[in-house]
Amino acid sequence: MVLEFCSKFVKTLVNNRIYYYNKTVIIQILEEIVMPIASGIQAPDFSLPDENNTIRRLSDFRGRPVVLYFYPKDDTPGCTTEACSFRDEYSAYVNADVVILGVSPDDQKSHGKFKTKFALQFPLLSDFNHIVCNLYGVWGPKKFMGREYEGVIRTTFLVDANGRIARVFEKVKPAEHSAEVLAAIKSF
Repeated sequence: MVLEFCSKFVKTLVNNRIYYYNKTVIIQILEEIVMPIASGIQAPDFSLPDENNTIRRLSDFRGRPVVLYFYPKDDTPGCTTEACSFRDEYSAYVNADVVILGVSPDDQKSHGKFKTKFALQFPLLSDFNHIVCNLYGVWGPKKFMGREYEGVIRTTFLVDANGRIARVFEKVKPAEHSAEVLAAIKSF
C-alpha cells in the first residue's frame, strides 16, 4: 500500500512497517506502526497460563462472547481502575454469558497477588514473552515521563461467540471502559 510520494522516495506501508525507497535504494525500515488487528476477522487462537498456572485457550470459550483485554502492568493505577471496573460490573457480564480474560506480560505470581488484592473474578493470563501481544498488535513503542520503551498498548477485543473479532477498543479510558464494552455487547 503506497502511502505517499515525495520528491525522491515512495513511502509504503507493508505489514505495519513504513518503508522508504526509490529505484536505486534498497528498501529500509525507517518507522514502525503498531496497529491492533481489525474487527471482522477470526481472532487468533492462543494458549497462555493464568494466575494458577492453568493453561487457557481462546478456543476453549467458543460459543460464548469473550472480552479479551490487554493491559500494561498489574497493580498500577490505570490497570487497577480498568480491572476493578470489570470486577464491579462482573454480574452484568455473567448475565450476558460473556467471558472476561485479562492479558499482560506480568508473571503468574504477580497476577495471583493482583487478583487476590482486588478480588477479581476473571482469569488473568501471563504473556511474559509478549507473543500474544505481538500477535494481536498491541505490543509497541510507548512514552511515559519522557522515556521511550516497548510495552503493551491498552486495547480490548470483543470476540463474538463464533470466534470473530466483533469490535476493537483502542485508546481505552480505564474508568469508563467496562461500561463501553457492555454497551457494545448489548448491540449484538
